[in-house]
Amino acid sequence: MQKTNSGWKVLLAIFSLLLTVLIWQRGLQESFDRPSVSPKLALNQREMAILAAPSLPQSVSTFFIGEDPKLELKGILEKLEFEEISNREKLLLVLLQSPEFKENSFLENSFQETEFENLRKSILKGINQQEDKKALLAKIDRTKLDPLLYRLYCVSAVGNSEICFDESVSRNNALRLVLSQLIPLLATLIGIIIFLWQSWTYFRKKSLPWPDISALPLPLIDMIILISGGFVVLGELVTPLIAYPISDLLTREIESPIKESLKVFIGYLAMTIPPLVILRQQVKSIKSNLLTGDLFQWGFNFIPRSFLEALKGWLMVMPFVLLVSWLTTFFFGDPGGSNPLLEMVLSSRNFYALAVLLVTTVFVAPVFEEFIFRGVLLPVLDKEQNRFLAIIFSALIFALAHLSVGETPPLFVLGIGLALLRLSTGRLLPCVIMHSLWNGVTFANLLILSG
Repeated sequence: MQKTNSGWKVLLAIFSLLLTVLIWQRGLQESFDRPSVSPKLALNQREMAILAAPSLPQSVSTFFIGEDPKLELKGILEKLEFEEISNREKLLLVLLQSPEFKENSFLENSFQETEFENLRKSILKGINQQEDKKALLAKIDRTKLDPLLYRLYCVSAVGNSEICFDESVSRNNALRLVLSQLIPLLATLIGIIIFLWQSWTYFRKKSLPWPDISALPLPLIDMIILISGGFVVLGELVTPLIAYPISDLLTREIESPIKESLKVFIGYLAMTIPPLVILRQQVKSIKSNLLTGDLFQWGFNFIPRSFLEALKGWLMVMPFVLLVSWLTTFFFGDPGGSNPLLEMVLSSRNFYALAVLLVTTVFVAPVFEEFIFRGVLLPVLDKEQNRFLAIIFSALIFALAHLSVGETPPLFVLGIGLALLRLSTGRLLPCVIMHSLWNGVTFANLLILSG
């Protein structure tokens, strides 16, 4: 009877593995069609630089805003396809171009947005009828037009005058711009220093030996069923087919964008159910004398130390993730395929919608993913295989599971960092905190750059 069950388990594992390859292949291929948030982030950063320039000291101005943020913004906008550019971006490009360019097709058709339509008419009147630009400026409601559009139009109408300068807006954008650049820069510098120090103590054999890792007494075939069958096939393919209609039903009376955020939250929670159910059955099949008290080594007795270890791990992995991201873009360009959650955070202005996304990305996702990848999978791989291969395979599976070509290389490096943290501390809690910290800082940076 045991052999029969084992045979069925082998067939189930092979079938799940084949489906996983097909699902990941299609998912990664489809990620090419998803837009990347990188151009949007670059666009927002250049807009902030134009507004922030008057408030930044000349000694640091070039470092934070570059040589000519207006020229850089114009270059970014000119690369956008005509079908992709918004009405606001059309107006920005018109105001950044030479006067003769302002007669192009961008201004031919009316805009639905009232504030943009008023500005379009004012620009056309100033070009075609040579009206008094100061009089046209007076007709533009400054409070209803975003600061950058108003400033660019103001400068084009009356020149570089103090009337076009809003000190509070400029200071706010200067602060956001400095924070968005200093946080990763300082984290990278501190991370390099900590990494060099850790490497020095390791090679001098002054570092403490790594603790023993507690692994579930499960074979690799069970891990294939858990990850391929539970996480990928049931979690990423089957569950959404059931969860999406249910989430639509539950949120039908809720307005956007809160509705979309709740659907993401419900969908992610539903995705966690199949692998957790499968894992529960696998644990139940283990003889009780083989189970220890703390199966997954959470380490809740070492919470303060876990926070410090997570912070150190986050700082050390930051330089390598940024380096891999830069190398990927340098050699292959921007492959696109950003996580849709990033775009939702970047474009949302609703507090409650952002709160739901924050809970999903900073709390729910790190707990579940670390439990599966570093709490269950990594220790079993470490027990059954070479430790180096265990780190590489767990990190690769973690990266591929996010179904994003553009994010796979940096997530692979992040997965290596999380695996090393798990093995070096012997506890799972530092990994959860480090993962939450990574997602939280990314979330905060998107909010800073979103305006």
